[in-house]
Amino acid sequence: MLGHELRNPLGAISSAVSVLGQSSTPEHDRRARDVIAHQTEHLTRLVGDLLDVTRGALGKIELVRTVIDVAAVVRQCVVTLESTERLAQHAVIVEAEPVWVEADQARLEQIVMNLLSNSLKFTPRGGAIKVIVRRERDEAVLEVADDGSGISADLLPSVFDLFVQGDRHPDRQSAGLGVGLTLVRRLVELHCGRVEAASPGPGRGSVFTVRLPALIDTPQERGHSVEAPADAPRRRILVVEDNADNREMMRMLLEASGHEIHEAADGVLGVEMAVQLEPDTVLIDIGLPGIDGYEVARQIRSKLRDRSRLIALSGYGREKDRQQAFQAGFDDHLLKPVDPTRLLAVLRAPRTRR
Repeated sequence: MLGHELRNPLGAISSAVSVLGQSSTPEHDRRARDVIAHQTEHLTRLVGDLLDVTRGALGKIELVRTVIDVAAVVRQCVVTLESTERLAQHAVIVEAEPVWVEADQARLEQIVMNLLSNSLKFTPRGGAIKVIVRRERDEAVLEVADDGSGISADLLPSVFDLFVQGDRHPDRQSAGLGVGLTLVRRLVELHCGRVEAASPGPGRGSVFTVRLPALIDTPQERGHSVEAPADAPRRRILVVEDNADNREMMRMLLEASGHEIHEAADGVLGVEMAVQLEPDTVLIDIGLPGIDGYEVARQIRSKLRDRSRLIALSGYGREKDRQQAFQAGFDDHLLKPVDPTRLLAVLRAPRTRR
């Protein structure tokens, strides 16, 4: 099952790369790039879910709790899905009233996205999905309902178990590994909540309901408005990355945004260039040959103090990995594969010393 789910997007990416390498029309090139972006996002989500299920089983998921409006998270997730056109074939209705909880925002978004993705997967084109957020006494209730394929009575008790899926048809419209709902249950339980599934039966849709402890007082002063980001000022950026392909793509992305880019292929050269250039920002891969990214950060800090912003690029995303990066002198920690939108947002944001 895992092999099939990995080979599908890899096959699409490989074919799209071949299209880009041939003499084709601008429309074909655009479509090939869209396919690569979509399938890379799918692979990233697949690997992330597998890793998180493992962390959950080992008790190694750590929450960073803040005060969050569940309705705002739901709306943001819907906007994200709309931007990728994943909702283009479905009618999605959101009825959300502000309900505040103390939760890890990234994990709460993960819960919402997995429930929405599950409904999209099992609801045919033209179907409807309804998302409701409301308060019931001392609980925040998130409800995701669809009119899709439904859940049989014998499957319903085990729908949150690992690798459990409904009937798998040859066309595999409902592809996946069966880990998303397992992860939802684990994340909800870590937030001291509960989740349940209900369905009248096959072909009659399903409803997933999450209940989390709600805050009694609504934080009036906490506005979660989303403002359009200001244009980023042109920065001198040093990229310290030993993988030539990653380094080249990072340079092209940042140059397209108007930044001045310099490159170093190892840590020793990275430190030398940082001292010489005194860049505004240094992007540093943690897994460098010779001296690793942590040591690069420490040496740059000892020579330049706080004159440069240091951003770690790492394949390890545990809380202790983040803390190790901050202790070495980094200002920010970004998980690989780095989301271009997230990277550009970090470059736009004011620097906060830790």
